Amino acid sequence: MKKILFPLAAVALVASLSIPTLADTIRLKDGSVIRGQVVGFKDQQFTVLIGTGSKGRRSRTMIYVEDVESIEFDSTGTSTASIDSTDNTPSEPPAPVRTSDNPVNTSRGNSTPTPTTSSPNFFQIKVSVRADDRNNGWTNSGLVVRKGQRIRISASGRISLGNSRFATPAGISTIPDNDKLMRTEATGALIGVIGDDNDDFILVGTRRDFVAQRDGVLFLGVNEGNLKDNTGTFDVVVEAEASGPR
Repeated sequence: MKKILFPLAAVALVASLSIPTLADTIRLKDGSVIRGQVVGFKDQQFTVLIGTGSKGRRSRTMIYVEDVESIEFDSTGTSTASIDSTDNTPSEPPAPVRTSDNPVNTSRGNSTPTPTTSSPNFFQIKVSVRADDRNNGWTNSGLVVRKGQRIRISASGRISLGNSRFATPAGISTIPDNDKLMRTEATGALIGVIGDDNDDFILVGTRRDFVAQRDGVLFLGVNEGNLKDNTGTFDVVVEAEASGPR
């Protein structure tokens, strides 16, 4: 595994001298957590600003994307940049139960996000969304969004809904299904939800551009009641708005 390009001890020293500032949280696969400000992504590396010096300058460090577990964009504006190699925050948040009556209190795995280059103010994450009932029918995107953050999602591919029925992310409007989460939307369509305690489902389809109405983990799934005989995945690209340099 490649390491952060600047020694952790040096970054930690800068962080200890910082003042409260807006901070994104970058969780690494080795358990380390970095809090700073993500300002760029290029050549498979994130650029992160950390700390505030006596003259207002901030240290800049690079992190390889293959080392990143997830990124959480700050929503409070009061965090202090730091590095914590013993952080015990779970990397796999709980997920909503797949029922429209009580979408809470279960656990699920997460996919491995693969950020790539996007437009200047957005990060792009590629996610394979499973169509079956594994992990309660939801795929964890690995992205924690903040309220007011702009999210763009596009999807492609084809899944099997069983019984020789196939669907694209737009779904099939002619298949009746009284048990699907979004009953007025097409069966088999790509849907999403923010948070593990939320039933405000979002129809994504082949493309959706929206502003997050709350903080939370972004989960993606298929709008169908019975997922047991489903196979295949949708190829999904999530573009998340990132704050610019300050």
